[in-house]
Amino acid sequence: MRFIFRLILSLTLTVLSLTAISQTKLYQNELGFKSENDSYLGTGQDRYYTNGLFITFKRASKTKNYTDSLKFTKKIWSATIGQYMYNAQSGQISNIKFVDRPFAAYLYGGFALQYLNDKEHIKRFELQVGTIGPSALGYEGQEFIHKTFGFYDIKGWEYQVKNEVGFNAKADLLYLIHRSKNKKIDFSLPVEARLGNTFTSLNAGVLFRTGNLNPLYHSVATQSNVSNFREAGVAEKEFYFFLKPQIQLIAYDATITGGLFRENKGPVTFKTNPLVVSQELGLAYAKKRWTVDFSVIFKTKEESSMVFSHQYGSFDLYYRF
Repeated sequence: MRFIFRLILSLTLTVLSLTAISQTKLYQNELGFKSENDSYLGTGQDRYYTNGLFITFKRASKTKNYTDSLKFTKKIWSATIGQYMYNAQSGQISNIKFVDRPFAAYLYGGFALQYLNDKEHIKRFELQVGTIGPSALGYEGQEFIHKTFGFYDIKGWEYQVKNEVGFNAKADLLYLIHRSKNKKIDFSLPVEARLGNTFTSLNAGVLFRTGNLNPLYHSVATQSNVSNFREAGVAEKEFYFFLKPQIQLIAYDATITGGLFRENKGPVTFKTNPLVVSQELGLAYAKKRWTVDFSVIFKTKEESSMVFSHQYGSFDLYYRF
C-alpha cells in the first residue's frame, strides 16, 4: 500500500513538474507574417493601400544582466521581406484621368534590431533596401491575388510610378506612460521616424490597451514574445483590446510623388498632404507558441486629389520555437 502511495505521489509530482516546465518554456525564435488588405473589412472596395504582405523571422539574442530578471536589456534581431501595394480609387482604371492616387508598389528587404528593458522603454532600428516601380512586382502580385480568389481583372498598372531603388532607415520608440494598479489598463507613447528616398515621415500618437496585459518588453504590442531568459511579471496568456490614434507628418512618399532622384517619375504623380491622421483599433492574443492579432485602420487622405479617405484591415500570425 505504501509502495502504491509513493508511486502515485512520485508520478503526480513528476507530472506537475513537467507541466510547470511546459508552461514557462522559453522560445527564442519566431516566424510569421502580417497581411494588410482593404477587403478584410468586407466593404467591396479595392483602392489606395490595397494590400501589404510581410514575412518576418525573429531571434532573441544574448541578454545583458542575463541572470537578473528584474533588471535587464533584451535584444531581438529580425529580418523581413515585404511588399506594399497601392491602387487608384479602383483596381480597374480604364483612363488615366481616373487615377487619383498613383498605382505603385514597394518591395523591400529589411534588417532590424530591437532593444527592450525593465523600464519598458522600447527602441527598434531598421534598415531597408527596396524598389518602387515595375521592379516591385505590384502588378504581378495583384494579378496573382485576383486570379487565385476569382476577383475581377485588374487594369491601370500601366500608369504606375517608374523604377527607383530605395534606401530607407526606420526608428520606432515606445515609452510606457501609465499603468493602472490592477494592471488591466495602460497608456504608452509610440513614435516612428522614417528617413530615405522612398519614405520620409514622422509619426506620433498614443497606444491604449485594456485586458490581460503583459509588460511591453514581452507583448504583442511590441512583437517581443521571444526571449532567452525569464522576465518578471510575464503571464502565459495575453489578450487585450487596443486603440492607437496617430498623427503623421509626411515629407516624402515616393509611392505618391515618384522616385526622389528621377526626372521622369511616372505618367501621373501627386504632391503628398503634409499631415495625415489615423486611428487603429483591434484585438491582440498571445499564448505559448502563438501570436494572433487583428485591427482596423482608418486614415485621412494622403494627397488632396484622392476621392475618398481610406480604411483597411491588418492580420498578424506568428509561431515561436
